[in-house]
Amino acid sequence: MRRLAILMLLPLAACSSSAGEGTASTPAPPPTSPQAPAQPRDLTTNLAVPWAVAFLPSGDALVTERDSARVLRVTPQGQATPIGKVPGVAAAGEGGLMGIAVSPTFAQDRFIYLHFTASDDNRVVRFRYDNGIGPLQPIVTGIPKGDNHNGGRIAFGPDKYLYIATGETYKTHLAQDKKSLGGKILRVTPTGEPAPGNPFGSRVWTYGHRNVQGLAWDDQGRMYATEFGQNTYDEINRIEKGKNYGWPEVEGVGGKPEYTDPLLTWSTDEASPSGLAYAKGSLWAAALRGERLWQIPLTADGEAARPVPHFQDRYGRLRAAVQAPDGTLWITTSNKDGRGDPAQGDDRILTLPLP
Repeated sequence: MRRLAILMLLPLAACSSSAGEGTASTPAPPPTSPQAPAQPRDLTTNLAVPWAVAFLPSGDALVTERDSARVLRVTPQGQATPIGKVPGVAAAGEGGLMGIAVSPTFAQDRFIYLHFTASDDNRVVRFRYDNGIGPLQPIVTGIPKGDNHNGGRIAFGPDKYLYIATGETYKTHLAQDKKSLGGKILRVTPTGEPAPGNPFGSRVWTYGHRNVQGLAWDDQGRMYATEFGQNTYDEINRIEKGKNYGWPEVEGVGGKPEYTDPLLTWSTDEASPSGLAYAKGSLWAAALRGERLWQIPLTADGEAARPVPHFQDRYGRLRAAVQAPDGTLWITTSNKDGRGDPAQGDDRILTLPLP
């Protein structure tokens, strides 16, 4: 599999706890340059660190706020209504109320899934949604927690199993320990058990990750994830069953047969990629430190063509990227997370028509 790196023209900067949430040869351009998307518009403003977005069958979205522990219901017209505050959230550093996912059988069971930092761990819970937050049912507990590198993204895959992104909380050895839930992508049933076909007989799907922040699947069901690097390289990885992605032994492309090299790397100044979506033949990665939206066109066999940056330095730190049922892309800002420079109206959800 061909691996892609963006040429770095400036000195490389470390991805420290204050910097972020991060090349070799110039890649060949895609056969045709992708058409630029239209300009985004504000959908909803004056939010507080909107972290994740998941759509209900009605077309409305549920949005988490990391620090306030609120869940909002947002209509396609931009009306935002709080549905409640999640009890037990211990927001600090990069932790708090993070991922959200809607059951693929929501019409029958009405389950909503959440990933959050509690007093002793990171955990995934679910509740029955009836216009409010019902009693929480923990389904995965004991995920390591820390001030940073808490992972937090959750999403149901095409196979209808729940995938959970975790970080190694700066305890780097956890990433290579297959008995630990830290530094992994987990794959579980809707009740939190190891999903059938998992490679190690546990919840672990892949390991050797530093801090996975985005999950997406293309039209062929191939899985991709964004990951924060440390000193040099942020990554997009093609996620495959049982693979070891190298951290902390390798950052970026290592070229060692025991580790899986990333599909794509950036410098830590250019990216710190968080949310990830797939739409119209491209991956779309929201960049925190890079303060731009990256479009990564994919070839027919799932390789990455030359990435294209959009809206650089226009909206500040970008956190989530999700395709809405109407085909638009919803992007959230994260300028009130303690590392940004909030502008009037921040934080906001932007809606972006795609070509």
